[in-house]
Amino acid sequence: MTPPKIKTTSKNSSPLKNNSSVGIESHRPQKNHPPFILWFTGLSGSGKTTLSRAVAQTLIDCGYRTYLLDGDRVRQGLSKDLGFSNADRSENIRRVAEVAKLMTDAGMITLVALISPLRADRAMARAIAGEIKFIEVFMSTPLDVCEQRDVRGLYKKARRGEITNFTGIDSNYETPIAPELNIDTSKLSAAACCTQLLRYLNDENLIQ
Repeated sequence: MTPPKIKTTSKNSSPLKNNSSVGIESHRPQKNHPPFILWFTGLSGSGKTTLSRAVAQTLIDCGYRTYLLDGDRVRQGLSKDLGFSNADRSENIRRVAEVAKLMTDAGMITLVALISPLRADRAMARAIAGEIKFIEVFMSTPLDVCEQRDVRGLYKKARRGEITNFTGIDSNYETPIAPELNIDTSKLSAAACCTQLLRYLNDENLIQ
């Protein structure tokens, strides 16, 4: 196969030297949809991961380019050096927000599923996104329901003092003041929650 020829503007110009940047606008035509960030926040067990995975899969099935940044996976790699103090949580959120911005710069719909308990940290993530569409999805499932689910037994360990700085038990969760979406998985089925979110994206002309 013959490699493609790279055009140069002059005899002395280099194809690698260019004053323009490759960003969102460069990727939009090939992706055929606007990139944006869906930021899922809520207590452990509130349904963040379940809903974000369902939405991501539905978007993929419809031909949209997506990527999911899940809190547990991030802690295994990108933020494996961090603990769960407020300072470490803030740094974790900062890192994830920066990665999410890079993903959207590449034209992706980026879903983030993090407890992100503090309003200041969520505001920081929104600020990092800048002009990128940032949609805060508050999973408002009540604490008692989250504890009943407790698949990994984390709440029980926190109640016994075996885990410290656990959000909802000995670490505070600050409820979002004005999230774009409020979803309570104790009142709706997983399918209904997914439909609610997708309908919002459609109404905002972010998907078709």
